[in-house]
Amino acid sequence: MKNFAILSAVLCLLTARVEAKNGLLYPVTLGQFENHSNYAGPLDLTGTFSTGLADLLQSTGLFLVVPEAEMHGADKAPVTGPINPAQLLVRGEITAFVDGKPGVSHAEITAVITLLDVVTGQVKGVKNVVSQARYAGSSPGLADPAINQDLTAFKKTNAGQALTAAVEDVMGFCVAQLVGLPWSGSVILVKGNQIYFNRGQREGVVPGQIFKVGTSEVVRDPGTGDVLDNRFTEKAQIRVDSVKEKVATCSLIIGGGIERGMSVLPKE
Repeated sequence: MKNFAILSAVLCLLTARVEAKNGLLYPVTLGQFENHSNYAGPLDLTGTFSTGLADLLQSTGLFLVVPEAEMHGADKAPVTGPINPAQLLVRGEITAFVDGKPGVSHAEITAVITLLDVVTGQVKGVKNVVSQARYAGSSPGLADPAINQDLTAFKKTNAGQALTAAVEDVMGFCVAQLVGLPWSGSVILVKGNQIYFNRGQREGVVPGQIFKVGTSEVVRDPGTGDVLDNRFTEKAQIRVDSVKEKVATCSLIIGGGIERGMSVLPKE
């Protein structure tokens, strides 16, 4: 409880510094988590980790978790580039896991988490996670029938405690990476006086909001190819006229030259 209270306080401080405007949610997708540990027990390790992280990210009021299926092209490879359902991608691998079964004094999970900007491919941050749980008394085993059917029972195990703490750690890491990161979308269609961009009701877009539209120039290190900067040049401003779940329809306020693929950012 003490660790959770500290995490909540830190989360509140970070949330105050995040650049999402007017209740807009950052669209994030969770890539397929990989299990590189030696664990081969009854627990769906990567599935449990991913589901727990998705639930926590949603609960922050900062993220919209986009289903991974929306990120796949015809070849089933993750889609990257300026026109994308998500702005951020979380990938991870679990490198070690001790399940805390009876006879083992503790549970431990070790993971490496990477957060990427989907539009540019830039790595926003990498987190090494090590989480342990230790009971003073005996801990229920993961093979117990109740553990596989009851989430509450699972959370009482050493493994459940370790996984929960690890997921909370990753959630805090993801929130921290939003500091200084503008919320963004992309123009998907220009038809006469109407401009459509790929964010909608689910991301918190509402009629009347004003956005700026322009070009984004990715500056890369010529030697390594790493992204050094992403420069935005404003071309126009648009007002949201109507919104559907995944798309906003807008009209031009000022400027011009809007083209498909241009970036859309909240007006400051």
